[in-house]
Amino acid sequence: MLYEITTLAGPLLNLPEIASNALAWIGDASAGTVLGHWHTEIGELGKVLILRGFDNEQELARERQRDTESRNPFNGGDLVLSIVQESYRGFPFLPAVKPRAYGGIYEFRTYVLKPGGLSSTLDGWRAAIEPAKEYTDHLVINMIALDGPPRITHIWGFATIQQRVDLRAKYYAAKLWPPKGGPEQIAHATSTIALANEGSPLC
Repeated sequence: MLYEITTLAGPLLNLPEIASNALAWIGDASAGTVLGHWHTEIGELGKVLILRGFDNEQELARERQRDTESRNPFNGGDLVLSIVQESYRGFPFLPAVKPRAYGGIYEFRTYVLKPGGLSSTLDGWRAAIEPAKEYTDHLVINMIALDGPPRITHIWGFATIQQRVDLRAKYYAAKLWPPKGGPEQIAHATSTIALANEGSPLC
């Protein structure tokens, strides 16, 4: 499964309209499935995030071409100030994203990796998923970027911020998290908290 995160920037008070217009635009697509959509709450504000899944590279490329060649991509009109589209493939040992209720609070966490750091990162994550199951059950997906700087983006879902804090503390204390060998490969890291929009398949 391939994935794309589309980030639409616009005025804070217009984010619901931006999301609605974008979903209508995506509804006309011949490929891709909307897996979730959110608005940012902690981190850089004024962003709508949309996660789509694609069966293959051809479908992803066809939809990207439709987006970029449109005179009004995502029905953004005068509201959308910028559009960023990032393509990914899921970690090979993780299941594909499926609709699920996680609690409505989502963390988007991106690690730009040092050159050559992906293999060690994958090894560490593969070994850590099952021992930290209570925590990693909140992992929606972890993905490898197909373009741009070498990086991974993982999405987590929680019912509360405190739930996230407590689970991380528990598995850090047990030395079952973070994945061994992973943090050493990180050159730069960012984290954004987003809230699921009404009607998001991931909610």
